[in-house]
Amino acid sequence: MPTNTLPPLEECTCLAVRQAARHVTQFYDRHLAPVGLRTTQFSILARLRRHGAMTINALAEEMVMDRTTLGRNILPLERDGLISIKPGRADRRSKELRLTDAGLERLRAGYQGWRDAQKGFAAAFGNERTVGLRALLHEVAATDLPSEGAAAG
Repeated sequence: MPTNTLPPLEECTCLAVRQAARHVTQFYDRHLAPVGLRTTQFSILARLRRHGAMTINALAEEMVMDRTTLGRNILPLERDGLISIKPGRADRRSKELRLTDAGLERLRAGYQGWRDAQKGFAAAFGNERTVGLRALLHEVAATDLPSEGAAAG
């Protein structure tokens, strides 16, 4: 297909969302770096704090991540003693993640960096727009998108 018939990249919703996500993630990562956490790791610890022990599959679903990506993100958390991974209580074949005392301490240490990132983003983007953006992104994540076959039709 000749390049002059391709749609402009500016029209690609996926590219725009991914670029924005990387930009914001890098901003939050800089604020969390002093306590040795990355944004995804902070989110995992916060989910476990909020929900208690969870299976890997349940956490992956909750975070809208595939299991493999979550697996790569939990390895350093387990290595550093911030989470523990044990056989599931209901199904011994499943693995349950639990926040450790060290993980809770690291999460608490990260809250100030997270709050600073929240404030910095709102200051740069505008508080009202930030609240609206969050609501819109929650809607996007909750939207049932059509399957591949339905989209082509």
